[in-house]
Amino acid sequence: MPWGLTRFHQSGQSHFVTFRCYHRRRSLTTDESRRIFESALERVRRSYRLYVYGYVVMFEHVHLLLSEPPQDTLADALKWLKQGVSRRLIGDADHFWQKRYYDFNTRNYPQFVEKLRYIHRSLKLGLCERPEDWEWSSFRHYATGCEGRVEIESEWTARKRERAAGRLCPAVELPHSSQNRA
Repeated sequence: MPWGLTRFHQSGQSHFVTFRCYHRRRSLTTDESRRIFESALERVRRSYRLYVYGYVVMFEHVHLLLSEPPQDTLADALKWLKQGVSRRLIGDADHFWQKRYYDFNTRNYPQFVEKLRYIHRSLKLGLCERPEDWEWSSFRHYATGCEGRVEIESEWTARKRERAAGRLCPAVELPHSSQNRA
């Protein structure tokens, strides 16, 4: 780690993390490579008991907004994530990821929202015509509540857990005015 740079782990804060493919190579251009990344992210989420609040997989880098693991450090979880992906995708190259990653602690709700919006705004950089068309992001979950390959911690998933535990009344269909015709 460069002199004077400190990472604040075990702070109880969420982290906005960015890491890049080695020398900014466009190594995540295929559907298969992005699915491999999402599968690895979901495995790490479960193993380290992380909350993933948002993510986007782009052609040469990834943005994540996630919690700290309750036991290990975030650095351990990210190391496992990057190793899991690179072992499956490295091919003939010497490296898949840059060694370091950018980590920003979100200290309050406005910063959290800012970083989540930044992640989803990244989709406007020509990856697709509409943000909801990019499968390798949490945007669709926030827009529709649809479940993807990675469990996103949001109001949708919290409500689903509450319903499953019987702590929340089941969703009720309200009568629509067109249904009340006599």
